Amino acid sequence: MRITTRTARYATGSDSKLVDIYASEQQDGRCVLLWHGMGPDERDVMAPLAQEIARLGLTVLVPDWRSDQADEGRAHLTDSLRFGRDYVRDLSGEDGQLILAGWSAGAGAAMVAALQPELFEGWRPTAVIGIAGGYRFPARTTGTVPLHAIGPAAAPVPVRLVHGTADTIVPGDSSRELHEALLSHGWDSELSEPATDHAGVLGCVYDPGAGRCLPSTEPSVSDLGRETARVVAGALTGKPA
Repeated sequence: MRITTRTARYATGSDSKLVDIYASEQQDGRCVLLWHGMGPDERDVMAPLAQEIARLGLTVLVPDWRSDQADEGRAHLTDSLRFGRDYVRDLSGEDGQLILAGWSAGAGAAMVAALQPELFEGWRPTAVIGIAGGYRFPARTTGTVPLHAIGPAAAPVPVRLVHGTADTIVPGDSSRELHEALLSHGWDSELSEPATDHAGVLGCVYDPGAGRCLPSTEPSVSDLGRETARVVAGALTGKPA
C-alpha cells in the first residue's frame, strides 16, 4: 500500500514547528496524533511506526517538540494537540476521531489528556495509546503524575499500553502498575508486552553512535513495529487490526 508523507507546520507561540502527516489511499477517517520521546525534535524516530499505522488506514500526525525548553515542552505538546484537533475537524466537519498516542516521555504526556480533560477544555481523545511510557513522573503536558491522576471518570476512554519486556530505559512495571490502576477504576485498559526493548516497540534499534533510534533492517524487529501499529489501529474495535 502506498503511503504519502507531507510536512506541515503547527503554530506555537510566535513561532511554528514541523509536523509530518502520513496517509494512505485507504484512510478511514480516523487520525492519530503521535508524540515522540524526550529527544528534542525527533519526529523522524517515529517514522517506521507511523508508516505502519498509516498502512492500516489511519492518518498519522507526528509533530516535533522540544523537552529542553523552559516549560519542558508543554507549549509544543499542547499546541500540536490543538493542531491535531483542528485537522480532524477540518477533515470531518466535526471533532471526529482523534487517537492520542505517545512513546516514552510522550506516553505520559498523552495519558493525562484522558485522565484530566478539564485541563484540555473538556476535550478527550477517542482512545489513548501509551508506548514504553513512564507513568510515575510528571507529564510534560500538565506536570501531573499520571498514576496520581486516575479516578472514576464519567466516561473512560479505551487505553492501550505497549511495553517491551526487555526495556532497560523505562521499566515495564510502570505500564503494569498503570494498567492495574486503570482496571481498578473501571477503565477499558489492555497491556501488550512484546519481547523487545525501548526501541523495538517502534520497529527501531538504538544506535549509540547516532545517539538515537533508527529504523531496523531486521524483519523480526520490523514485525514488532507492525504489532504496535495493530494495537493502535485496534484501539476502537477491541481487537487487533
